[in-house]
Formats: sequence, C-alpha cells, structure tokens
Amino acid sequence: MLKLPPLNALKYFEASARTGSYVAAADELNVTPAAVSQQVRNLETFLRRKLFTRLNNRIALTDAGHAIHAGITPALEDIASLTHRVLAGSNRAKLVVSVIPSLAECWFMPAFAAFAENAALRVDLRIADDPVDFASGEIDLRITYGSGHYPGLHAIPLFRDEVMPMCQPELAERIAMRTADDSLFIHTSWGQSFASHPTWDDWLARFLPVRRIDPAKGHRVGSSQLALDFARRGLGIALGQRALAEEDLRNGRLVALDNQSLPLGHDYCAIHPATKARKSGLLPLRDFLQTRAPRQ
Repeated sequence: MLKLPPLNALKYFEASARTGSYVAAADELNVTPAAVSQQVRNLETFLRRKLFTRLNNRIALTDAGHAIHAGITPALEDIASLTHRVLAGSNRAKLVVSVIPSLAECWFMPAFAAFAENAALRVDLRIADDPVDFASGEIDLRITYGSGHYPGLHAIPLFRDEVMPMCQPELAERIAMRTADDSLFIHTSWGQSFASHPTWDDWLARFLPVRRIDPAKGHRVGSSQLALDFARRGLGIALGQRALAEEDLRNGRLVALDNQSLPLGHDYCAIHPATKARKSGLLPLRDFLQTRAPRQ
C-alpha cells in the first residue's frame, strides 16, 4: 500500500514554494492565505519537517523544503498532464507552444513544418504578446524576443536577427539609398517596451553618415511585419528584419537595397520551465529551432 502525504496539502505547498508567498499562492488557488498556511502545517506535521522559514512578508524554503519541492513538482506536473489528456479524451501528448505574433507565421511555421516531417508531434499553437502566464495557460514552450519577461525560467537563444534596407524589386530599379526621397523611408514605431531595435537613424549613422532624412515625411507603422507589408506593396523602403522577410527575399517579392545590416538588441529565445524539459517532444523541437537561424 502506498504511503502518501495529503495531496491537497502538496498542491498548496507547491504553489507557496513557487510563488514565495502564502498570499500569492492563495490568490492562485482562490482560497484564503490562512487556508494555505494550514495546509502547509498539515504537510509539515505529516513529514515531521519544517518546510518554510519566514522572511518579513515572504517565505523561504528550508533545506528539507527544497528537497521535497524538487521531488514533488515533476510528479504533480505528470499528474496534471495525465489529467488534462484524459479530460481531453486523448492519450497522446500535445505540446503547448506560445509564439510572439511577429514570428508565428513567417518564421515559426516554416520551421515547425520542417521539424514535423520527421517527428510525430502534435502542438497546441498559441499566438500572444508578452508576457504570457505559463501556469494558467499550461504553456510548455514560449518563443519570443529576449528573456526579460521570464526571470527564473530556462532560456535558450535561437538567433539574433538583423535589419537591412528592403523594398519591392521594381522600386529598387529606380532608386538608391543615397538619393531616395525622404518620403520613401518606412519607419517602425516599436513602442515604449522596446529600446534596442535599430532605427533608420542608426543604420544611416553606421553605413551612410552623409545622409540625413526627415522622419515626418515617410510612412510610420506599428510593427516590423507591417513595415514589410508596406514595402511589398511598393510603398517605400523598410528597414526589414531578415528572419521575417526570408521567404520574400528568396521568392523575389522583396530585394535588399543595401546588404549592410545591423543586429537587433536581443536574441529571439525559446523559454520553458526547467521541469518542462521532461515533456515529450519539447527538447527535440527546441534544439531543432536553434538550427533554423535565418541564412546570412
């Protein structure tokens, strides 16, 4: 007969250890902090070990707490995964992959299609901006720009993208970077969350310092994908990301007006909790994506 601790107490303990707070654990579990504290005491009584020490308004695992947490977390995740599969009416594992919108269609999908040719892996693909909640969304793998939104999680760099001048082939035959009218330069507004993306001022200062442009005269768009859309339609010159434009460059819908490029400020990364590495298909997919850097 299996001798098991109270499973409800284990759930409350795991949430407390992960969040570092009875209050945060209570919010997540939709109970009171007193209920969380009581369940943790029940587990401590059962195990005859002290699991937490108090540090002002937070709690910290004891040595025994660390050992218990490391042991039960994978087991609870396995139980949760099994429960999810049973309730979904499937006995096959499905990997939940969350991808930043700018990479989803133009980079991730071609990469995943190449991977899936030789791998029996089903995915639940979700497109979302940062930050995403791994716990409530049951997310296994996140593909995004940089890792700053996810401290404490396992982050693997995939590639560092770069930007270069791109435009429609017909437009490229009529203009040159030195003489193009200021109204042809497409500017991307990255928003307040991004300060590391190169701008036209950065590119010109590096490669064509004699040239200055008036940003008020050109189009301004809210994403790198929109900048490429404008360029495809002959509306101007985009400082386009190579990874996002790879298929367009290969098929001739866009051409590089100048091959000199600037790197982005951060890598695109694959991010997951360390415990998720045990999920079927996650590491093979993550490692395959590392091989799919845009061709220089």
